[in-house]
Amino acid sequence: MRIRIIAVGQHIADWAETAVRDYLGRFPRGFDVELKEIRTEPRAGQPPAKLMAAEGERICKAIGPEDYVIVLDEHGRNVSTLDFAKLIAKGRADGETYAFIIGGPDGLAPEVKALARETIRLSDMTLPHAFARVLLAEQLYRAWSILANHPYHRA
Repeated sequence: MRIRIIAVGQHIADWAETAVRDYLGRFPRGFDVELKEIRTEPRAGQPPAKLMAAEGERICKAIGPEDYVIVLDEHGRNVSTLDFAKLIAKGRADGETYAFIIGGPDGLAPEVKALARETIRLSDMTLPHAFARVLLAEQLYRAWSILANHPYHRA
């Protein structure tokens, strides 16, 4: 299975970078998870819609034509860890390449949201973007561990 995390922002806190790299380095061969960082548009007093549109263009270029796009958004549906593992299992069984999209500080352009086949949220709470990356990477690893009967997930 191949999974891409496409995230706006190329400079995140060292602790978050370390945590994401740690989780991404744990997956076995055949379960490939990669991070594609998208340059944040310079703020310089531009309206949010213009910023999201510019970032959205870069996101769309990073999405493969056959990718199963999953947008992370505060208005998405809640999923439990086990439901998330089922989503990953379905993608693996169907031979999908998942592209998880994490927007920038202003959110995601409507054009990006329109590409989503799923829209989920990681929490009912608002999360900093760096933490959202860490949480997504951890949940992907946890989903793999559930599917592989690995002892990481003990719930």
